[in-house]
Amino acid sequence: MQAEDSTAVSFDQLDPHAASAWARLVLTSVDTEFPNKMSLVYVDASQVKTPRQNFPAFYGCFDWHSSVHGHWVLARLLRTVPDLPEAEPIRATLDRHLSKANLEQEAAFFARDEHKSFERMYGWAWFLRLTMELDGWDDADGRRWRENLRPLEQLLRKRIAAYLPLLSYPIRVGQHTDTAFALGQLFDYAHAVDDPELAALVAKSARTFYRDDKNYPVAYEPSGHDFFSSCWNEADLMRRLLPADEFARWLDAFVPNAASQLTDGTIQPVQVTDVTDGKLVHLAGLNLSRAWCLRAVAEALPEGHPLKQPLRESALRHLQAGVAYVNSGHYEGDHWLATFALYAITESGRRAP
Repeated sequence: MQAEDSTAVSFDQLDPHAASAWARLVLTSVDTEFPNKMSLVYVDASQVKTPRQNFPAFYGCFDWHSSVHGHWVLARLLRTVPDLPEAEPIRATLDRHLSKANLEQEAAFFARDEHKSFERMYGWAWFLRLTMELDGWDDADGRRWRENLRPLEQLLRKRIAAYLPLLSYPIRVGQHTDTAFALGQLFDYAHAVDDPELAALVAKSARTFYRDDKNYPVAYEPSGHDFFSSCWNEADLMRRLLPADEFARWLDAFVPNAASQLTDGTIQPVQVTDVTDGKLVHLAGLNLSRAWCLRAVAEALPEGHPLKQPLRESALRHLQAGVAYVNSGHYEGDHWLATFALYAITESGRRAP
């Protein structure tokens, strides 16, 4: 079942009914402890605990990273749509989850050496996106929640500084561990919180990994479980780093056949064959993540570039196709797809909070 009428969906136009529906969906999910998937390393039996015992802030939404970006949805809606009918329960939920004690316990969990790769770097990136959303918000609750995030924020910042210089090659996949997606989020965060050291580290890594890339095999995507396009994540990262003219030259070499591939079916929205299958429903997210990447790449190109309008048109088709799967009534997609839809529609990766 496809739940949303997506024909009128557009970028930068968040329908209030959709905002309320997604708020209610996430409010339920962040307090849904089971089913849950915990990809943990245990060194002794005493560590075997329930999700809520391990993660008093981010125990819902099936897994840690989905809970984190679910909280980002709530924070973004509360900040950008203050008259939302669900504002009061959103505020109460964030206040309950993002307490000082809860976040200190989560930081202590991440500090254990056996957890140094836990949620690396997808979950880390979403946590810093949540931090960025709260940073600088002129709201008493928002300021308190932002301060409560600092222990884990500082720990992850150290983890990133230690990890990136050791990463010899980028991870190019259509799922969580794709390096380009994480670097894009880290770059946004570094600029938002004025961390030039991190920004320089991310930029150096990005240039080392991707600056000389050419002739990406676009037709090889997607794989059957993808919710990212490694190709377009990379382009979305590089448009952050390069001036418009230089980025246009880089893109022309990276996807030299993009003009034809945007119209011949190579790059087109995909169908989900079973929304009750947690892996197959990933393709709904692929539509949404491609949408925000294609849109951001289009807007980064110089005026008059021949790809600008075709990319915009493809982005909109992908957005509408992806939004149709949000709120399907099946938890396999409902625990996370509202995040991708809100990120895409509000163009969060292009506009600082």
